[in-house]
Amino acid sequence: MKKSWYNRLVSPMLATALLLAPLSVQSVSAASAASAKADKSESIQLWVDGEQVKLSAPIYKTGGAAMVPMADLLDSLGASSALEKKTNAIIIRDGRLTITMAIGQKEAIVNGKTVKMDAAAALKNGVPFVPLRFVAEQLEADVKWDGAIPAIRVSSWYYQEIEQDTEEEAPEVELEKLTSTEIVDLYDESVVFIATNVAFGSGIVIGENLVLTNYHVMEDATSATVNSIYYDEIAVEGVVAADKEADLAIILTKEPLDLAPVEVGYGYQARKGDRVYAIGSPLGLQNTVSEGLISNLSYENGISYIQTNAPIDHGSSGGALFNEYGELVGITYAGIDGSYADLNFAIAAFQAAMLIDSVTEEMIEKAEFLTPSLPETLVGAPLEDIRSLMEQEFSSVQTLEGVAEFKDWDVKRDAEGWLVLTANIDPLYYLYYGESTSGELSMWAVNMAHELHRMLPDDRIQVTISFDRDYGFQPRGLAPGEVTSVGNGKWKVRYPVIDMQIKDQLYIETRM
Repeated sequence: MKKSWYNRLVSPMLATALLLAPLSVQSVSAASAASAKADKSESIQLWVDGEQVKLSAPIYKTGGAAMVPMADLLDSLGASSALEKKTNAIIIRDGRLTITMAIGQKEAIVNGKTVKMDAAAALKNGVPFVPLRFVAEQLEADVKWDGAIPAIRVSSWYYQEIEQDTEEEAPEVELEKLTSTEIVDLYDESVVFIATNVAFGSGIVIGENLVLTNYHVMEDATSATVNSIYYDEIAVEGVVAADKEADLAIILTKEPLDLAPVEVGYGYQARKGDRVYAIGSPLGLQNTVSEGLISNLSYENGISYIQTNAPIDHGSSGGALFNEYGELVGITYAGIDGSYADLNFAIAAFQAAMLIDSVTEEMIEKAEFLTPSLPETLVGAPLEDIRSLMEQEFSSVQTLEGVAEFKDWDVKRDAEGWLVLTANIDPLYYLYYGESTSGELSMWAVNMAHELHRMLPDDRIQVTISFDRDYGFQPRGLAPGEVTSVGNGKWKVRYPVIDMQIKDQLYIETRM
């Protein structure tokens, strides 16, 4: 299954959206800097990944927070950054992470969520400065103060892993590169097709009757089969171990597979630019082989990911990603639909190795299917139970531009017997990213419609998600009834952005 939740390059729409939110702009000139309440520290050095960074302007401190020239820090960490001059907004990008902050404001927007900072970004003599520790730690970097020099030492997540690997690495063994045909000869039978009662995907044989796959392949499944290239179909007993955060699961088959297992370990070659081969079942085409490169390596929330341009598709989830030496480097799990850049992703193999190491005989004996996240039925359920379920299971969706949140859920039955569910979308997310993620929000609504119809098959259901925000002026150009006075010079703007209706057919309309 593909998931569209990675950030794209900065859209001009973001700058436009920033214009819609009030910004307190603080441009610090040489004269004003002299009078600012800033604790200047002379000759503070910046070291990133063991190398001193040549600074374009001195680091200074304000309120205990070290402020560093934006480009010096971000370029050294391999992230992109820009100052949007029309709005004085700073935009920082690194893989799936997007940080936006306004000059003079102690709040940043991190993947769509507002986060407070110890110090506000500033503009000094035309050079944008950002709070060093806040930005570095958002990029999963480690920050330490070296008082002897004095210097601030920053270690990227990747540099930390290299240092750890260097300390633990064994004597190097020269590996032999394999052709794609040789890799297929070795592992084709070791990758299987998985069909559940709700989805399908791929899996990697790791034991006599154990298969590694993605968590989302097994999520909400109550039955499943494993299918080999030899046309064997073997029933699944259940899930032995799972890591929802890493999107990994190990399943147990009821009978031995009699297939060669793949070694899943911690020591393997996975470098940016390396050639890799994916084996999986895109769109159900069993054991399709594709070739590509490791496009990037990333790390977020404790999980390591591999970006690759080796083509995958729906059904590739849980498949294998091998390097040229025949080592398993990743488990394919997601891609971005509609991209010309072949943006596909795998979970690093060592994440799976950790899950495998956690498996015990007792866990194998107690294997069972995961508890479904949604009930089998809501027929006869109180309206409050339905509202609570919507709040728990449908209150957010991860998109390319971050998390879209839906709040203030309400459920009622109207005079015509319709079950009417309403909520409000985060207004800032909608203004910033509504247009660029309209397709993802529509797909979220379609999936929600499918689940609601499954749980309430005889009901006529309408779900309305609205934009709702108060303004200190009366916005123009909206339809009658979409702008109302709320007193004290305030005006409320409210209109539906998603209208989903379903009975025996689905109707959906979006306004993005």
